[in-house]
Amino acid sequence: MSLTSTNPTTGNMLKEYPELTDTELDEKLTLAESQFVSWKKTSFEERANLFLTLAGLFKSRGTEIGTLATQEMGKPLAQAIAEVEKCASVCEYYAHHAATILAETSIASDASESYVRFDPTGAVLAVMPWNFPFWQVMRFAAPALMAGNVGLLKHASNVPQCSEALEDLFLEAGFPVGVFQNLLIGSAKVERVIRHNIVQGVALTGSEFAGSKVAALAGSLIKKTVLELGGSDPFIVLEDADIETTAAAAVKARFQNNGQSCIAAKRFIIVDAVYDAFLSAFKTNVEALVIGDPMDLTTAIGPMVNNSSRAEIEKQVADSVALGAVIETGGAYLERPGFYFAPTILSNVKSGMPAYHDELFGPVASVIRVKDAEEAIHVANDTVFGLGSSIWTKNLELAKELAPRIRAGSVFVNGMVKSDVRLPFGGTGISGYGRELSSYGILEFVNIKTVWVK
Repeated sequence: MSLTSTNPTTGNMLKEYPELTDTELDEKLTLAESQFVSWKKTSFEERANLFLTLAGLFKSRGTEIGTLATQEMGKPLAQAIAEVEKCASVCEYYAHHAATILAETSIASDASESYVRFDPTGAVLAVMPWNFPFWQVMRFAAPALMAGNVGLLKHASNVPQCSEALEDLFLEAGFPVGVFQNLLIGSAKVERVIRHNIVQGVALTGSEFAGSKVAALAGSLIKKTVLELGGSDPFIVLEDADIETTAAAAVKARFQNNGQSCIAAKRFIIVDAVYDAFLSAFKTNVEALVIGDPMDLTTAIGPMVNNSSRAEIEKQVADSVALGAVIETGGAYLERPGFYFAPTILSNVKSGMPAYHDELFGPVASVIRVKDAEEAIHVANDTVFGLGSSIWTKNLELAKELAPRIRAGSVFVNGMVKSDVRLPFGGTGISGYGRELSSYGILEFVNIKTVWVK
């Protein structure tokens, strides 16, 4: 088997990598095991200095590194550069805060002295997706390694150049060989890695199917998992929302990364009083998006990652239309080389349609009309997903009253859902469990140990 890098803008193969043999994979796992013995003894200061150096590399090479993502999965270059620069922020955050978050905490008890320690556990395996090939990895790696664990990356098979670049950056920053390793393997060899004694936890971002498989295996071995899976985020617009501002934000919230984002807004739930005004403004803004070569910094919409993903979303649109949805704009392949799908708005979306229930992982927005805020909350929760959500209104007190009623890992008021290193990130329902980022993220893969002395 080999791992192939294909440019979705042209459909041409860029590079091919042989998969690690079982022997080569075992050698890397043995290296991780031996390296953990020394890495866990390093000080927070030593680890922090390495991460600050790594942050500097991300900052200075945004275009160079971002180009790899654009070439391998089609992300517009401006967005790819921003993603690389964001990686620096997670390195800096944990470099500055890990020692404080993981400091021993004294707790009064019947002992002469009792306290809690936060000890590293071993290797954390990251099974990562292609859509944010750098940021997704770094938000696992920075907290895991700053806590004293070592990292193993099984990246999506279609972004091997990105995964290779990440290991090279760690080594260039001065990290010891074996502290962060890229495993060029397909999904069939993930079980071999999880079963190894050095692996004590798995962080997976991807599909519900992949998450359930990995969680079942890790669970059978009593190894911890953190899962960030799919989403069908509601974008609720109430009657007093600023329509112009909200419609502009809606375009970015839905169509960033060519619509291929778990936390992208996907279901636009609009109260009747402003439905027509919002739909009109939304359509105008969507039709103004610049579609083109993602290497051009002015491009807003590039190709989808591959032809099978494009075919899947075309089918979801067609099946929804057959059930009564209306194509307001887009809805078809674009006649040009590469895997382009026109930015699409579907209106008259109702329960029973794929556009209502499924995750649409591409440049398609579902617009749903509701009577009022009460019905908006009902529709928002009428899903098996629970990743992010947003409410758009001038009535902040009402928004704060509605927020606890939305079943999701986050609620953003008058802002698009995003990940922020200072805030916990994750979902509920089949969107997963556990949290990344902030102080909560670094606690996922440590042994919270009680020490009692008398």
